[in-house]
Amino acid sequence: MNQPTTVLPQRFNFARHILEINAGRADKTAYIDDKDAMTYGELDQRVRRFAAGLLASGIHREERILLVMQDTNDMPVAFLGALFAGIIPVPVNTLLPADDYAYMIEHSGAKAVLVSQTLLSCVKEALGKTDAQPELIVCAPALAAELANGSEGLRTFASLLASEPLPATAAANTHGDDFAFWLYSSGSTGRPKGTVHSHANLFWTAELYGKPILGIKTDDIVFSAAKLFFAYGLGNGLTFPLSVGATVILMAERPTPTAVFKRLTEHKPTIFYGVPTLYVAMLASEELPAREDVALRVCTSAGEALPREVGEKFRNRFGCDILDGIGSTEMLHIFLSNRVGNVRYGTTGQPVPGYDVELRDEKGQTVSIGEIGDLYIRGPSAALLYWCNREKSRTTFIGDWLKSGDKYVVDADGYYSYSGRSDDMLKVSGQYVSPVEIENVMIEHPAVLECAVVGKTGSDGLIKTVAYVVLGKGQSETPALAEELKSFVKGKLAPHKYPREIIFVQELPKTATGKIQRFKLRALQEQAV
Repeated sequence: MNQPTTVLPQRFNFARHILEINAGRADKTAYIDDKDAMTYGELDQRVRRFAAGLLASGIHREERILLVMQDTNDMPVAFLGALFAGIIPVPVNTLLPADDYAYMIEHSGAKAVLVSQTLLSCVKEALGKTDAQPELIVCAPALAAELANGSEGLRTFASLLASEPLPATAAANTHGDDFAFWLYSSGSTGRPKGTVHSHANLFWTAELYGKPILGIKTDDIVFSAAKLFFAYGLGNGLTFPLSVGATVILMAERPTPTAVFKRLTEHKPTIFYGVPTLYVAMLASEELPAREDVALRVCTSAGEALPREVGEKFRNRFGCDILDGIGSTEMLHIFLSNRVGNVRYGTTGQPVPGYDVELRDEKGQTVSIGEIGDLYIRGPSAALLYWCNREKSRTTFIGDWLKSGDKYVVDADGYYSYSGRSDDMLKVSGQYVSPVEIENVMIEHPAVLECAVVGKTGSDGLIKTVAYVVLGKGQSETPALAEELKSFVKGKLAPHKYPREIIFVQELPKTATGKIQRFKLRALQEQAV
């Protein structure tokens, strides 16, 4: 078993740990959001004040607070302040409808909901759909006076920071394995699952990936397109940089290429974290900055497999590699990754030291090199359970191992390549076909910007592959091009893998993290039958 050598003390509070290791950096900038900067000294004071304010308001240790917050300086204060007090923060996606927030408020039993001003109306609508009555705390400096003058049931974030007693000086005496925070899964196949993580889990992702693989240092400036409410974004923009005293750029708006370029050129981050669909859009943009206008030394990608073509184009443009890797909400961050100086585009790299990885067949037996198998992981950052979901917890957390739901194949050199989610795999002519493999070939064609491959059951009852294709600028949707794309794939893959049908679309359905929602494309196929 690939065990980390660091020994963590049993009594461990991650927020206290972060404040202690940065005690000598009081004047160094920790965060820069769209409006202001916050030093490490200010972060320390605000975290302690927020913890004191939560406790003074009657919220107790291990009770939950829902964070419906955009990426501003208030978000890390709220997250760490709750941890410091032993209260459990639950950051949630800021792009959800009211029904989802209503479910999460009820499911988590949240005692308070912290909400950014722009999301207040949606959260109020959610509260109208549930009998739960959590306290509503609004992150809205412009509303401070109005709320202070009598808006019932509302408080401001600023007033909580100003609450008496004075800032808490002692963190909750938590155990490393104590419940620390939740993250909700995407819920693409049902209700989102409340994934419960410990204080120690945050520590281990920084020690095993952030420092040795990413190589993050104190003088780095980091910027993550993935938001803090995602597991990927939480590590990128909080756990890793704060573990070494780096500076973080936060952005409240959605990560369009234009918005990303603005931060890359103005703030000159040295580390950028993105997702494959964003890298594709960035490279296709006419606003793509020149190499000399940015200061990037390393980038990362997660969420879906990064096509080889995209990684190579980015490196040629900026002289900077993208480290493609895979993590999950359940493992908290990346456990398979490429490395600086040893990138093999088209693969997800090799296991991060400290994690064990196995590929197994349907009977639970290890598969041979070159065969597709289900991905299992074990390591110290694994979640503890799904809240109030024993059945799913038992089928996902199996002893020391976690079953990811992903299909992978490993080569003789120990590099892992993504084959797709288990639900996305296709069986064509009696053989497993990876939609990702076909997509990676198709995107090599100069006419293709993006594509997604799904299965279609024909009148004969057999599965055939269908490709949904987004064309690049200046390309025309013609029957001749469709046939050309089919032939292009035939020339690179086994004959049974080429897409039998090409459907041109303006865009592909995606999650807030940029993952392609193939289940929606499959639904279209079912409706068409």
